[in-house]
Amino acid sequence: MNFDYPPGATPLDPDEIEGLLLSHITNRGELDRWEQDNIIEAEVWAFRRKPDDILSAKYVCLLHKRMFKNVWRWAGEFRRTGKNIGVEPWLIGSSLKNILEDVQFWIDENVYPADEIAARFHHRLVSTHLFANGNGRHARLITDLLLVHILKRLRFTWGSESLVQAGECRRKYIDALQNADRRDYDELFQFVRS
Repeated sequence: MNFDYPPGATPLDPDEIEGLLLSHITNRGELDRWEQDNIIEAEVWAFRRKPDDILSAKYVCLLHKRMFKNVWRWAGEFRRTGKNIGVEPWLIGSSLKNILEDVQFWIDENVYPADEIAARFHHRLVSTHLFANGNGRHARLITDLLLVHILKRLRFTWGSESLVQAGECRRKYIDALQNADRRDYDELFQFVRS
């Protein structure tokens, strides 16, 4: 298999690659296509109903499973290995709990405007890096679900281009996330609605 990763993507470990359910996949392009087909099915499922538990660890994992269950054996399970980004694997559960509680507090207490709540939620999910693969795509979808179902706003446009493939849009997205890592959210706030 030849998995050429776009800039900012976190490579999979060999044991994670062994979790691939589709033995005919030989390169990143084929993997992206199969994952995208699965993600489209998950989007239809997720927007068709209004879940009451978006801000629960159970739903976070269920959504990831729905997005990648036809491609990865470990879909919906927290990663078990260290990466070049994110918290240590044994801290994922407690980190996610803190994120979800913070977001609920921000909503209940009207701490930030809706778009800012959603963008901060997205950044914290991505920077925690819950899963072995698909973290950005998962975080974008669950952020959009938060916007639509809880905050009663339109989905983000996320730069209006594909963020899976390398390119200028992906570079701007990664730059905005890296600035948010340094507590400078301005680029991310602009990017999500561009």
